[in-house]
Amino acid sequence: MVFGKFLPREGNFFELFNEHGKHIAEGARAFLSMVQNYADLGERDRFASAVGASERAADKITAEVHRLLHRTFITPLDRDQIHRLINAMDDVLDLLQDSSEVMSLYDLQTLSEDVVRLSEISVRCCERVQNVLGLLSRLKDAEVAESVLKTCEEIDQLESDADRVMRAAMSRLFREEPDTRQLIKLKAVYEHLESISDRCEDVANLVEGIVLENS
Repeated sequence: MVFGKFLPREGNFFELFNEHGKHIAEGARAFLSMVQNYADLGERDRFASAVGASERAADKITAEVHRLLHRTFITPLDRDQIHRLINAMDDVLDLLQDSSEVMSLYDLQTLSEDVVRLSEISVRCCERVQNVLGLLSRLKDAEVAESVLKTCEEIDQLESDADRVMRAAMSRLFREEPDTRQLIKLKAVYEHLESISDRCEDVANLVEGIVLENS
């Protein structure tokens, strides 16, 4: 028992989750601003750089969580839950940056309104992800746990909305876009953007499991 007193306990996992969630939301808002200002090359580059900065900052937090898992004997959540959650969170920002890079690599000169709509849904998903991550440390409070579950349901609904928008966008693209190269480029962008909400849903599903086990 004396040995147990000197083992590292708890760690600051919840603080790290909360900080990572802030970067997710910031990256998503920067991405939307990039899309909304796409015609202005200077603004486009500025917001694309902001997306990259958020992704790199979140990567550092992900690495710190992995290091903390190795150093901490008693964790506030199941170790596998922590590992899966931080990796799912990291996937969200990776996709935001990938989407930004795809637009640049494919030399897209113009974006469709469907890209804007999918980006707006991505922001709403990411902001809700930030919200639930900030509440994880208070799951013992029944009202907080209920609020987290409600927000997770909203993320699921937004993912369904993104699916519908992408299907309609793909239909319009193949019916109306005469330029084959533009069609291929936009198809790739649509798929990347829809995947962002998928990854947010992955986070929501993991959080739901944590709530049910710990509230």
